[in-house]
Amino acid sequence: MDKDERIEEPGVGLDIGTMNIVSARQSGDRVVTHRIRDAFIDLDMADKKTLRLSKVDYVETDNQLIVIGDSALSMANLFKREIRRPLSKGIIAPGEISAQQVLSLLIYHVLKDPVVQGEHCFFSVPSAPIDLPDQDTTYHTEIFRKIISEHGYEPHPVNEAMAIIYSQCADANFSGLSASMGSGMCNVALSYQTVQGMAFSLARGGDWVDQHSARAMGSTAARMCTIKEKGVNLAEPKSREEEALSLHVRALIRYCLENIAVQFRKVQATLDLPEPVPFVVSGGTSKAGGFMDVFKAEFSAIQQRGFPIEISEIRQARDPMTAVAEGLLVLATEEHGS
Repeated sequence: MDKDERIEEPGVGLDIGTMNIVSARQSGDRVVTHRIRDAFIDLDMADKKTLRLSKVDYVETDNQLIVIGDSALSMANLFKREIRRPLSKGIIAPGEISAQQVLSLLIYHVLKDPVVQGEHCFFSVPSAPIDLPDQDTTYHTEIFRKIISEHGYEPHPVNEAMAIIYSQCADANFSGLSASMGSGMCNVALSYQTVQGMAFSLARGGDWVDQHSARAMGSTAARMCTIKEKGVNLAEPKSREEEALSLHVRALIRYCLENIAVQFRKVQATLDLPEPVPFVVSGGTSKAGGFMDVFKAEFSAIQQRGFPIEISEIRQARDPMTAVAEGLLVLATEEHGS
């Protein structure tokens, strides 16, 4: 991060996603974001000279070379290997012994040193997944609290989907329904004037789409991810691979909408929404071409069967990749200003 970008406005938002880690800071009248892919791949020390020539991001550890970030995906495709993820389904990957060390490197890559001592860093955490009841997010939250503290920041965990409402629903007095459709999870929150009325997550996301599409095609998840990111149009697939991706994205959207309806009905008796609220969709999965057309079509189908929340509009976050970090920045800036 350039020195002139790091002006005297402390406070940082940090979105810790399964696919990307994104930071957001205020720089004058604009928000500056930095991103790195949350991925790595291990290579033999013999590849060191090649990596130096290619100028990829890597570190040396335990007689191995660890390639991090976007370079990891390129290397995985080159060697026809799956990339390794320090996070799985939204939380720290169980059994991934390099996870903490790699996550610390990735986080420092986007945070750098604090602007002021004890700078406040609001970071995203998922809700506990309702379809994986044994999965605990406490360990995940505390590990990140520790990593962020070690880099010199004062850490504050915040629900990921609520962060979207803070950044995207100011014009609705921070009332809204949000779905953060990321790689590892789908996080959902419902808020009325900043008060959280419902929050949960589902242990399915873009990775689930890639993995199941890969199985259907006899391919790898890394390849399916690359096809998706190169510009697939989910509403008009042009190959068998794109059709597989489209079908699985539709299944994911239906799964998300059906669970939102079920979870809201559980709290409906204690939650009275006096007016319709906007429905904001965000996350990397929502960036695929045609996604919002597919999402609105699936919502229309389920609405005909009875969707229990009155929705004023359905829209995509202004930038699905930075919406969470920007919402966390709102809170961090407020903390320094109070």
